[in-house]
Amino acid sequence: MDAHGRGRQNGARTCRRGPTMTPTIDILIVNYNNREDLAGCLASLEAARPAALGRIIVADNGSTDDSVAYVTATWPHVEVLALGRNLGFAAANNAAIRAATAPLVLLLNSDTIAPAGAIDGLAARLEATGAVAAGPLLVDGDGHPEVSFGPMLSPLAELCQSLRVRLARSDAAIARRWIGRLVGRERTVDWISGGCLLVRRQAALDAGLLDERYFLYEEDVDFCEALRRQGGRILFTPRARIIHLRGRSVRRTGTRPTAHYDRSHLLFYDKHLPRWAPVLRWWLRVRGRNVR
Repeated sequence: MDAHGRGRQNGARTCRRGPTMTPTIDILIVNYNNREDLAGCLASLEAARPAALGRIIVADNGSTDDSVAYVTATWPHVEVLALGRNLGFAAANNAAIRAATAPLVLLLNSDTIAPAGAIDGLAARLEATGAVAAGPLLVDGDGHPEVSFGPMLSPLAELCQSLRVRLARSDAAIARRWIGRLVGRERTVDWISGGCLLVRRQAALDAGLLDERYFLYEEDVDFCEALRRQGGRILFTPRARIIHLRGRSVRRTGTRPTAHYDRSHLLFYDKHLPRWAPVLRWWLRVRGRNVR
């Protein structure tokens, strides 16, 4: 350990927690002009340092808000990958995964807060179940749960997922109870939100990492599909909880989120559901959203 508490050994490392050995976790945070939220995220990791923590790597997508200088000055034990320009969420995460050395890597949004024990708890469930990737329950700043997992995309699955998301945003008591039951059970799922996704690094490399054609949105669904094609299990567990300050990092990309979503949506359908892609293009045109 150095003066900042960093474990500097290279290679596959483990951290002792009681009678068992838990693989070390490198935490990877993509940032773009989100210094305020990034500061809160790093402060939460420092205040309740995960027992299995290896390195924290911030992949900065060419921020112009002095994020890099701030992290370097305030958090000298945090490593910064200054990418120079906005490469998108998938490409920035890939750069961080390649730079990581721990057997487990946690993709963590800059607009998240990690309470004490959450990351270690997530890793414990990954190890106990043998899953290749796992995600926690995401809640907003008021403690309301997100629906941060779902089935493989298809027109019907998207309709059902849209209903779930709307219910999660509702204040109606019946909606709260239904969503509470939905997110209250650990389960195997097709995909987990990339806002907080713990994955075995070698499996990520074997899957070819994230598809960098996705600038923003759908890259997590596509990535989980690649992991599942290798026989991996994707786990959602409410036994770990992460606070997600929804969408604050997205609003700083400089482009309307809808434009990013439509491009990624079409890319996903072209790649996985080519028969439905022309229907999606027609539907977007009908709604006045011509994707370029």
